Amino acid sequence: MGHRAVGDEGLDEKSPIPSRASPTLEDDRDASGITQLPKLESGPVSEAALEPTSRMKYDALFQFMTLCFSIFVPGFNDGTLGPLLPRIQAVYHVGYTTVSLIFLISCLVIVVASFCMVFAYSLESAAVPFPAFVFAYFFNGYGSAHLNAGTNAFLASLNVGTASTRMGILHASYGLGAMASPLVSTQFAQLPRWSFMYLIILGLSLVAALLQSVVFRFRTQEQCWEDIGQPPMPQDSDGILARYKKVFRLRAVHLMALFAFTYVGHEVTAGSWIVTYVINQRHGGPSSGYTSSGFYGGLMVGRIALLPVSKWIGERRVVFVYILAVIALEFIVWFVPNLFAGAISISFVGFFLGPIFPILMNHAGRVLPPDCISGAIGWTGSWGAAGAAVFPFITGAISSKAGIGALLPVLIAMASVLFVVWACVPATRQQLA
Repeated sequence: MGHRAVGDEGLDEKSPIPSRASPTLEDDRDASGITQLPKLESGPVSEAALEPTSRMKYDALFQFMTLCFSIFVPGFNDGTLGPLLPRIQAVYHVGYTTVSLIFLISCLVIVVASFCMVFAYSLESAAVPFPAFVFAYFFNGYGSAHLNAGTNAFLASLNVGTASTRMGILHASYGLGAMASPLVSTQFAQLPRWSFMYLIILGLSLVAALLQSVVFRFRTQEQCWEDIGQPPMPQDSDGILARYKKVFRLRAVHLMALFAFTYVGHEVTAGSWIVTYVINQRHGGPSSGYTSSGFYGGLMVGRIALLPVSKWIGERRVVFVYILAVIALEFIVWFVPNLFAGAISISFVGFFLGPIFPILMNHAGRVLPPDCISGAIGWTGSWGAAGAAVFPFITGAISSKAGIGALLPVLIAMASVLFVVWACVPATRQQLA
């Protein structure tokens, strides 16, 4: 049951009116998973306005499945590069720093999405000269960042469904794509036509574009909400500019952006460079690409399997536990010179790293003012995509001087930064002031 507001004693108990002014998004759900929000002081409404219809539930399911597939594609893309990096270096005769330009270029236009990725994969599949290959990642980054930020903002703003579970499933879809991709790209890395790997991602991007066109039909977020019975978000009289000024004045937004910047950078750095590390430091063979698949597989499983643990310990507190587990496992990979122990440990790094980003998105939806959620998550997601470019590039630059063995110290330093930044993120909406 929802909480009763002061002065609503005369309202019919069966007639709550949904409101975006609720201070929480998760705590007021009934057994069906539908949020019961506080009642407003107004007359009763019809029963049809209270319960979602079967059509609304189906539309909500189709929207959610489309979002999951849309984020599966960036996951598949991100998982591709790790096994291909050694082959790209060999084909184009470039070192760690030069090949790292791929990560940096993909960030330059972060500010649709599926069609940009279609263009990028068309270029990459042709194995064009290296400058053009790197330039293709310009459009790749644009599309990937758009899909990530858009799906997170849309889902975090919803009142319907179990928010933490759906966010976990959404990001597990990313992990599924990133896990499946190295299984394929490892095989392509050993073939003469290695670049044809990008034709597979091209096909996935076309399917994603088709699904988005059919399900969302190029409509606004508010219009899509109407299909699933989601009440519209209250609009500020000052307009969108004032709303974004409000977003940027919140210290918590910038702390979450810094956290996302470091977290996604850590995730992509580990998933992309770990194959090169295993080949050079642990003398792994052609199958070393499967290490990346194990990392992303752990990421996917952790985002689902650790949901009960996160709820039991508390989402804010459990992040500290996960980060400490990640640091401990990375020390094992660093100091235990055994290929199989390292491969298993890196899989568990992904397992404990996986739930952290969905928790960040849930925390943003729970702590930030409702009218700031979309803008704040878009801003946070953009910084996450920037981290996916900056940190792998920095790691490549360091490795060109110190060797790929520097990967683990860099990852441990990044995880330590995550621990400190998370301690600074406000725990409740009341701490925003």
